[in-house]
Amino acid sequence: MQTPIYTSIKLEKLIKTEPIKNLGLLGKWNATIFHVNRKKCWLVANAKTQYSIILTDIKAKDLKNISDIFKNAFYTQLIYDGIIIDFEIVNSLIGEITFFRTDNDRKTTGFQNDRLSHLEYWKDEFNSLEAMPIKDLTSRMNNIPIHIGESKKMADFTYAKSEMEQCIESIQL
Repeated sequence: MQTPIYTSIKLEKLIKTEPIKNLGLLGKWNATIFHVNRKKCWLVANAKTQYSIILTDIKAKDLKNISDIFKNAFYTQLIYDGIIIDFEIVNSLIGEITFFRTDNDRKTTGFQNDRLSHLEYWKDEFNSLEAMPIKDLTSRMNNIPIHIGESKKMADFTYAKSEMEQCIESIQL
């Protein structure tokens, strides 16, 4: 099992990408890079649910363990958001992380840019990356109303947290 993460052009320059093979159970993810106090951080968002995860202070040496770093960040964010799940289920849902060149998913990129603008605002509350409650800030991002669907009905507005919870429940059945 592989989980694809499509990188932004900026992030693509820093890591090795591979050709597409197959999609993971949770679908594709998109990643982009941003900086906090000169430290490289990644915002990784699920394209189907727009559920976000922040990986902080990622260095070149961390790339060999990026699957474990991603799984742990995803698992702890799910627990923080109140989505109780066993780590072994997360492990089987994610499998190995494989990076691909950008797929120019404008919808997910738009969501990520919106989340980064919120994060820029929240960064002003804290003086350093170490002082930032990353799980709390990510939880705030996952609890901002989003629009998923074709129509403009109010019923199409939801939360990334709710969408991820439904997605995981549907896979476990």
